[in-house]
Amino acid sequence: MRTTFAHYKADAHNWITLASGEFYPDILIDACLLYAPVLEIFGRLVRTSESSERLFMQIADIREGWMRIQLSRVFKRYVSPGTPVEMLKKKSQAAQICASYRDEFRPIHEVQAAFSSRPIPDEPLCALLWEYKDRGKKGYDLTERFFTLFRSRFPDLPLIGPERAGRDVLLGKVFSEYPNPKRPVDFIIYDERKATILAVGLARYDSDRGGAQEDDRTGGYRDCAREILTYAQQHDLPTKVIFLNDGPGLLLGSMWNDYAAIEEAWGGKVLITTLRMVPERISASWLYIGDIL
Repeated sequence: MRTTFAHYKADAHNWITLASGEFYPDILIDACLLYAPVLEIFGRLVRTSESSERLFMQIADIREGWMRIQLSRVFKRYVSPGTPVEMLKKKSQAAQICASYRDEFRPIHEVQAAFSSRPIPDEPLCALLWEYKDRGKKGYDLTERFFTLFRSRFPDLPLIGPERAGRDVLLGKVFSEYPNPKRPVDFIIYDERKATILAVGLARYDSDRGGAQEDDRTGGYRDCAREILTYAQQHDLPTKVIFLNDGPGLLLGSMWNDYAAIEEAWGGKVLITTLRMVPERISASWLYIGDIL
């Protein structure tokens, strides 16, 4: 058995799980069926808006959440490429967003001309929107499969958290007087008999990651591990940290080495694993005493 995450690097490609994808242009029929109604509503709103700000406010008034988000993505493409969609989706902040970004909005007459120049359905735009359809699904699949695998191996250890979509577990609701109560994690492993939290975990699927994104992810993991383990040490808790990561993004840049360094820095208190490594790496010995040998 290999002992640390670093020891798996020699044949790292054998230890990651590849998610299936879809072929282009095969997706276009379904993409156009799904998003043609979105483009039709966007066109109607463009024709009835006297300004781009008014267009945005009309989109913000759409009650159905899925449609509002899709219209926001089309708005970004046509009207405000520099405005993050995550901001556009915040209905409660619509007026503030308009005030902050309206100077960057394309004038409504230009939006109308550009939109009118394209067919309905607009195949390239539908294909772009299709890319968002399953965003997060690979991460949900990873978490669900981990829950199934863990429970088959440790049926007596409760595992809590959202198995697919759902609210993250906030550590302020797990630990008394936790210094960062809104710290989100994906799962908690505990020993019910001893009323002890054995491990907290985060799960991520990286399809493609590098550069600044790579630095953000590993830097965030270092901060998360430091925060949780400092609290555990101060309160004499046996709690450890699991970072469940998978996908081809692990093979890019320095990601593998960076994760290995995080694990090695904490002397058995942090464990990095892919789904395929779980049977070898997560053991009762590690969960209870931090022994990864």
